[in-house]
This record gives sequence, structure tokens and C-alpha cells, in this order.
Amino acid sequence: MLDIKLLRKEHALIEKKLKTKDSEISLTPILEMDHRLRELKTKVENLKAQRNEYSQKIGELKRQGKDASEIMQKVSGMIDEIKQLDHEVAPLEEIFLFEMSKLPNIPMDDIKVSDTPADNVVVKEVGKKPHFDFPFKNHLELNEGLNLFDFKRGAKISGTGWPVYRGMGARLEWALINYMIGIHIKNGFEQWMTPLLVRRDTVYQSGQLPKFENQQFKIHDEDYQLYLIPTAEVPLNGMHSDEIIPNEQLPLKYIAYSPCFRREAGAAGSQERGLIRTHQFNKVEMFCFTKPEESEKIFDEMMASAEEILQGLGLHYRNMLLVTGDMSFASARTIDIEAWLPGQNRYYEVSSVSNCTDYQSRRSHIRYKDKEDKAEFVHTLNGSGLATSRLMVALLENNQNADGSVNIPAVLQPYLGVSKLTPNPAACACK
Repeated sequence: MLDIKLLRKEHALIEKKLKTKDSEISLTPILEMDHRLRELKTKVENLKAQRNEYSQKIGELKRQGKDASEIMQKVSGMIDEIKQLDHEVAPLEEIFLFEMSKLPNIPMDDIKVSDTPADNVVVKEVGKKPHFDFPFKNHLELNEGLNLFDFKRGAKISGTGWPVYRGMGARLEWALINYMIGIHIKNGFEQWMTPLLVRRDTVYQSGQLPKFENQQFKIHDEDYQLYLIPTAEVPLNGMHSDEIIPNEQLPLKYIAYSPCFRREAGAAGSQERGLIRTHQFNKVEMFCFTKPEESEKIFDEMMASAEEILQGLGLHYRNMLLVTGDMSFASARTIDIEAWLPGQNRYYEVSSVSNCTDYQSRRSHIRYKDKEDKAEFVHTLNGSGLATSRLMVALLENNQNADGSVNIPAVLQPYLGVSKLTPNPAACACK
């Protein structure tokens, strides 16, 4: 949520910045509602003050044995007017807050203005693309011999976009998760395990609603109205809602592993097959609460922790500073970490680190006390650390051999007890 005081003060500048995210945005209707609401509330406050003043006079007149009927009649009229104004304020305030909630966060000043991802800026590149002296395979072709996941059985039980991991595929997935958690803990993050189902207001507080309502999985019945989390960012942010975090506890650096659930899977085309885009995937999420003056430092620490994972795995990747039109709704700055997937002949995002400034904390009412003991909103930051499905694809495709086997990076070998995955026809799925 944006600060309405800032919108009032710098209407033209803020609107210009927001339009770089969404060209349809206009602040005029919101500011008109805000002006009307302030008028109505001021009128109500004045009437209440006058009513209280008259009420005191009525008490004095009665104590003096004098007639107070004329003033009492005025107070009665004021009460009716206050009720009428309150009836006008309530629905207008609801509409106002809804319209405010549809405004995205303001991009930072140094973010490139563009509405196309093709203009994202390469800020770092690590390693080189692998060179194969044999016809290499994509992860689906490798899986025909390795039998790490089963898409047909996933479709049988849940529909398309819900993969089933099996054997060494399941073990490799858990190895990745444990390896990543270990790196983050070493780097000062505290691990949490959160619920996978959360209340609607928790999803709203993180900025997922109302804009992304149609991308959420949810259960609505007579007992529960809950949402499956699209990322552990949602419950991690919600844990401190309506709190004032003690100054000395900041920054709070959290991680949480969770499955993530999204309705957006299924973009057509061969490049989106398999594990590239699914309805459910695993992710270790980083989430931090910090003072505003430390948020860029924490951003760099989160980036470093995510990059350490990829460097340990020996994968080629690049960091992309996203342009205004490609940033997430709640973000003021985002860098995507993209791994090279040979089978897709392109880079794919495996991590996205965002500084959301005070956007989420305003929605969630998460504050801290500054040096003057004044309650101020914290900054929140989130980042994938990392998402495993595309990381699995990167590991398989970048480490393949001519015989269809796949080398296991040294950092994962202690979790698996093997240095290589080899084709195993005996493990083929039943026909």
C-alpha cells in the first residue's frame, strides 16, 4: 500500500512513476475520493465536537433547573446528521481502500523505464555456457532413461502441471532443498516452517490480492476460506502483521521451505513442457524485515546467498535488473537470477530478489521504533533461494553425458551417496 500523504504531495511525479509499471493508472479518481472523505470526516468531527459542547450546556442548564429543550433538539438533529454522514463515509472509504490496494509499488529512481522484458539489464554474468560434443538432450529426453519424475501419473491423480517425483528424482529434489537451507543458515538466516493454507487477509497483506485473485488456489466451504500459498513469502510476511518489532531485533532474516501453488502453469509450446512451469513446485524462500536505511545492504546479502548456491552447483547464470514494466506488483527493485538451460536454449529465472520497501508493511501494519521512538514502517524484502523445479532442469541438462547419464555436483553427493545418475531401464514406468 502506498502512502496517501505522498500521493497528495507529489501527485504528478508518483503518477508518472506508476505509469511505468501500468500505463492505465490514474491517481485523479483516488485523490478525489480522498478529498471527499477528508471533507466528510472533518464535518463529522466538527459536529461531534459541537454535540459534546452542547451536551455540556444541557447538563449545566438542567443542574440550574433551566429549560434545555431547544439545545436538546439541536443535538438530536446533529446525531441524525452524524449517522447520515457515517453511512456515506463507510462505503466510500471501502471503495477508496480497494482502489489504493490496486496501485503497485513505486519503482526506484534508477530502474530502467520499459514495458518489455527484452530491455532488462544484465548486471552480472557468472561462468560460461557448457559445450557439448554430442547431441545433447532436454530434461524430458534425459528422464526417459533416468526415470526421475512421472508426468503421466501426476496427470492421472491431479491433472496436467502436477509432476510426480520418483526414486533418485525425489532424492535429488530433497538434496537440493537441504543444500540450499544449509547455505542460508550459514549466512545468518533463521529457518521457519509455515502453514501452507492462509487467510485471505494474509494473502492481501503481501500484495497478492486483489490483483492476482485469479492466480490463487483456494478452498471455500462452510468452515474454511483459505488460500494455498503461492510462495512462503506470504505467511512469512503475515507472521508479524500488526506488530512493532523491537529496534534491536532488526534485521530479521528468515527462510522457509514450502511447496508453492499457482494457477498460472501451462503456457503453450515445447519450451514450457515438463518442469519449466508447473502448478506446484518446491522453493526455499528468503524474507527479511529491516530498517529502511539498511534495506539495500540486506538486498545485497540475499543476492549473495542465492548466488552462492548456484556457484556451489557450478551452474552458469546471469543477474538481470528488471525494467519497470517487468517488476512484480509489490516490488520497488527486482533482480532475477537466470540459469542457462541448454535443452531450452535460453535462460530461465531460478531466483527473484525484490526490495518491497514499506509497501507490504503498510498493508500489514508492521513497524519499528526509530531513534526518536516514533513508530515507522519497516522495509520488507523477499527472494527465491531457490526454486527447485527449474534448478533441477539446469542440473540435468548442464551436467549430462553422451550416454544419457548425469554428473552430480560435489556439494550434493553427500546427500545422495552417488556421483552420477545413470540410465536404469529396469526402473521404467509400468505400461
